[in-house]
Amino acid sequence: MKGLTCLFSIEKDIRLTIGNVANVGDYQFELSAITPIKGPNYLSQQATIHVIKDHKKITTLFPEKRFYTVKQVTMTEADIDPSLTRDIYVSMGDMLDKQTWAIRLHYKPFVRWIWLGGILMALGGIFAISDRRYRQKFKST
Repeated sequence: MKGLTCLFSIEKDIRLTIGNVANVGDYQFELSAITPIKGPNYLSQQATIHVIKDHKKITTLFPEKRFYTVKQVTMTEADIDPSLTRDIYVSMGDMLDKQTWAIRLHYKPFVRWIWLGGILMALGGIFAISDRRYRQKFKST
């Protein structure tokens, strides 16, 4: 049986050109820019993606595609917009041409609730341990 996180999550791999919009569930993702960045030990292409819901901008995400010059390795740095009821993940794939990128979009509801469930179980264990019946010494006969 799948949990709510798997059941209602949406994942899309799409092509986005600068200025274009992609829809995932109730959200729109607009790729507005790709910016080259020079880090301390890497070169990066950083996307600026505006997340819109009901014609209101929710957030702006900045995923990156980094090339580490020393080890000659390319890594993807996803960006996440966390919320109590959902998480939105955006990561960059490969550059398809000068203006177009492969982008992976995730909408995952109730991810934070997984942690809440673990905390509730731990609290239940603490309350159970604190019960006097478990701390009484048994007399051996």
